[in-house]
Amino acid sequence: MKFKNTLFITLLFCQFSFAQQVQKDSLVVKELLEVKVVTATRTERVLSSLPLPISIITAKEIEKTGVTRLNEILSEQTGIILIPDESGFEGIQIQGLDAAYTLVLIDGVPIVGRNAGVLDLSRISVGNIDRIEIVKGASSALYGSEAMGGVINVITKKPKKDMLSGNFSYRYATFNTNDLNANLLWKKNRFSANVFANFYSSDGFDLDKTTPLKNVEKFYNYTINPKLYYDFSKKVKLIISNRFYNQNMNNVALIETEYYKGDAEEKEWNSQVKVEHKLNSKLYFEYELYATNYKNNSFLEDESKVLYDQTFYNQWLFRPEIRTTFSINKNKLTAGIGMNQETLDRTYFNAIVKFNSQYVFVQYDYNPNQKWNILAGFRYDNHSEYASQLSPKLALNYKINTNFSLKTSVGYGYKAPDFRQLYFDFTNPSVGYTVLGYNVAKARLNEMQDQILKKESGINFDEPLQAESAVNFNFGTFYKKEKFKLEVNAFYNSIHNLIDTSAVAQKNNGQSIFSYFNTNAVFTYGLELNSNYNFTKDVMVSFGYQYLTAKDKSISEHFQYYQYIRNNELETIKIDKSDYFGLYNRSKHTANLKLLYTISTIKTDINLRIFYRSKYGMFDSNGNQILDKYDTFVDDYFITNLSASKYISDTLLFQIGANNLLNYKEPNQIPNLSGRQLFARIQFNF
Repeated sequence: MKFKNTLFITLLFCQFSFAQQVQKDSLVVKELLEVKVVTATRTERVLSSLPLPISIITAKEIEKTGVTRLNEILSEQTGIILIPDESGFEGIQIQGLDAAYTLVLIDGVPIVGRNAGVLDLSRISVGNIDRIEIVKGASSALYGSEAMGGVINVITKKPKKDMLSGNFSYRYATFNTNDLNANLLWKKNRFSANVFANFYSSDGFDLDKTTPLKNVEKFYNYTINPKLYYDFSKKVKLIISNRFYNQNMNNVALIETEYYKGDAEEKEWNSQVKVEHKLNSKLYFEYELYATNYKNNSFLEDESKVLYDQTFYNQWLFRPEIRTTFSINKNKLTAGIGMNQETLDRTYFNAIVKFNSQYVFVQYDYNPNQKWNILAGFRYDNHSEYASQLSPKLALNYKINTNFSLKTSVGYGYKAPDFRQLYFDFTNPSVGYTVLGYNVAKARLNEMQDQILKKESGINFDEPLQAESAVNFNFGTFYKKEKFKLEVNAFYNSIHNLIDTSAVAQKNNGQSIFSYFNTNAVFTYGLELNSNYNFTKDVMVSFGYQYLTAKDKSISEHFQYYQYIRNNELETIKIDKSDYFGLYNRSKHTANLKLLYTISTIKTDINLRIFYRSKYGMFDSNGNQILDKYDTFVDDYFITNLSASKYISDTLLFQIGANNLLNYKEPNQIPNLSGRQLFARIQFNF
C-alpha cells in the first residue's frame, strides 16, 4: 500500500515538475477552452469561475473511450464509484454518499424508477450526449430531495447550424454485445429538430459455469429520443422533447433446487415542453412542463409453465416549473417556483400511493468586483408526507490572479423518505419475515396481533418519519496556466436522521417484523484532486485521486459495544477504536491515470486509462456488527481500459479497444465485473 501511495504522489510531482520545466512553445501550446455550464447555478456560467466543485465530460471524451452507456463513462471519473446493489444495478457513490443521494437529470429534468434507491444508469445511452455536468456536494438549494450528495445532468445534443448533420454508428463487443446508433440533427431558419435512436443488446455474462444462472442474463433494449425546436422570434423559443425506452430481459431464478424462468420488461417515457422567453436584456423566463412514467413487470414460471411469482412497478411524476433570471449589471438573481406530483403502484403496496409537494428557490449570483464571486441561495419544499424543508447554500470564489483561484461552499441537503420506506408491506413467503413501511406499520401491527410473540419496547409510530439531512462543506483551488490545469477540493459531509431498518416485533414463528426509523448519523470527509498536462499538442496526461473516510458517528462514540470480535480460531478478542474501518463498500483510496496520444499524420488517437481502487469491505465477518480491519475485504485492484480511434476519411471513424484489458475478475466478491471486453466500432459522420 505504501508503494502504491508513493507511486501516486510521484506521478503528481512529475506533473508539477513538467509544468515548471517545459519551456513555452507558441506552436504547441494548447490552451484549455473555457467551458460553460448550467447545472451548478441554473444559469450559464464559465466553469473556472464557479465556486462549487463541478466537472465536465464532453462528447469528444466519450467518443474517444468507446463506451456506450452512462454507467460506463461515469465509472471512469475521479471521485465516482459505481456500486451494484442486490438487483445488480450499479448506483453512484459521490463523496462517500450512496446512490440514493445523487439526483440524475436528462436536460435538466429528473428520471425516475429507483426500485431500491438505485437508478439503473445503463438505461441511458451516450450516443447523443453533448456533455455531462457533475456537481459534487449538497445541491438541495436548487434541486431539492435526492440531491443531498450531488447532481449529474446529462445534456443532449441540439442543432446549431442551418443544415442536416448527424451520424450513424455500430459497435460490436464481447458477449455478443451490439450497439447501434442513429443521430440526426436538422435546422432550417426558425425550425430545428433532433432525432436519436439506439438499439442495444447482449447475451450477458456468466462468471460461474457451475450454476444455471448468469451474472447478467440476455437482454435487449431500444431508445428513441425526438426533439423539436421552434423560434417564434429572437425573444421566444419553444422546445418539445420526448424520450422512449423499452427493455426486455430474461428473468431466471434458482430457488432451493427448483429452476424458474420468465421475462422482465422495463418501459419508460419522458415528455418535456419548455418555452424560453427573453423579455428584455435584463429579464429572462423559462416555462416548463414535464411528465415521466417508469414501469417494470416481471414473472417467473416453473418448468410446467405454472406461474410462480409476478411483480410490477409503475411510477409517475408530473412537474410544472417557472424560472426567471434578472440581470443586474454583472449580477444575476434567479428564482423559480414549481410543484411535484408523484404516484407509485407496485407489488407489496396495499394501494397506489401519492406524494405532493410545492417548492420555491431563490439564488443571487453576486460579483462585487473582478476577484470575488458570491453565490447565495435557498430552496423551500412543502411536502404532503414529511416535514417541510429549508435548504440554504453559500459559495465563494476568490480569484487571486488570472491563473489561480480559491473556492469554498457550505450547503444543506436532504433526502426525503421514499415510497418504499413509507408504504412497503412485504412478507417473505418461504422464510416468513415481514418488512413494513413506516406509515403502514402501526395499523398492520395491530392487524397482526395474533401472529406477534413480543414487541420491541420504545416503539412510536406517531411522529412522522423525518427526511435525512446533511451539511456539506467544500474548500478547493483551481489553477490553470497554458498546458497545465489543477483542481483540488477537500470535502466534509455530516448526515443526520439516517433512515435504517430495525426489528419492531418478533413473530410466533421466530421471524422478525422490520420497519424503517431515523437512527444513525454518519460523516464522510476526504480530498479530491484532478490535474492534466499537455506535453505537446498531441500528448495529454491526466491524473485523478480521491481520499475518503466514511464512518458511523454512533459507532465512533460508543465503540465499547463493538470492540469484541471472534477471530479465525473462534476466540473472543478485544480490538481498538482505531481498528474501525468505516462504512461498508467504501475505499479509502481511488485513482486514475489517463494518457491521450494523437498521431496527427495518420489521424489516430490512442486512449489509455488505468483505474485503481483500494480495499473495501462488504459485510461484517467476525460478529461485532461493524467493519473493522480484521474483517474479510475485497483486495485492492487495477482496471485498464484501452481504445484506438482512426479517421479513415473526414467522415468515417473506425475504433477498436478493450475494457478491463488485463482481464481482472473476482467472481465471488465483484459480480458486476465481467472480465475483458473487446470491441470494434465504426461511425459515419455527415
